[in-house]
Amino acid sequence: MSEQLGNLDLAALISSRICHDVINPVGAISNGLEMLAEEPDEEMRVQAMELIRNSARQAAAKLQFARLAFGAAGSAGAEIDLRDAEKVSRDFVQSAKHSLEWKGMAATLPKNKVKLLLNLVALGVVALPRGGVVTVEIVGEPPNVAFTVTSKGEAAKLNEHVTGLLAGANGAPIDSHSIQPYYANLVAQAAGLGLSVEAKDGEVVLKAA
Repeated sequence: MSEQLGNLDLAALISSRICHDVINPVGAISNGLEMLAEEPDEEMRVQAMELIRNSARQAAAKLQFARLAFGAAGSAGAEIDLRDAEKVSRDFVQSAKHSLEWKGMAATLPKNKVKLLLNLVALGVVALPRGGVVTVEIVGEPPNVAFTVTSKGEAAKLNEHVTGLLAGANGAPIDSHSIQPYYANLVAQAAGLGLSVEAKDGEVVLKAA
């Protein structure tokens, strides 16, 4: 098994991961505001406003996603609506390079199962550095469901460090970039689900069952 992080280290690395995800759009908002304050040309001001709007949407999407993927989301016995999970996933994934297909029932599930699904969606995006389609499939009778997240696109791949941490195996030291697969494995254990990764040319398949 991989080395267990203490609670403080786990919280610190997850916080770093979230900050890393939102720092770029927040920085872009700041740059856009500076342009508005200093730029007299109307066309440039319109571009600055578009930059601010797009960056604000990105920042909000990433924070809403992180709230469900990492957050407490209520009490210990809380459930999460899969429709909420789909919405935050679509906003998180959708971009010029990535798109999301969602196939599954409308239901509420124990929060750890939904958190696991969202972390697999995030890893599905990581597996597509050049873009592609992330497909989510949810099967079974709630609450006993299984998830499959398939990433299809050019150069689709997860490195051995990530797949090792998903499996709970020993790997390189865990940092803010590799905390997601480590955390996904912890959540899978809490949800009573096993994880597997399959990879072939142009495709990575993440399964939780």
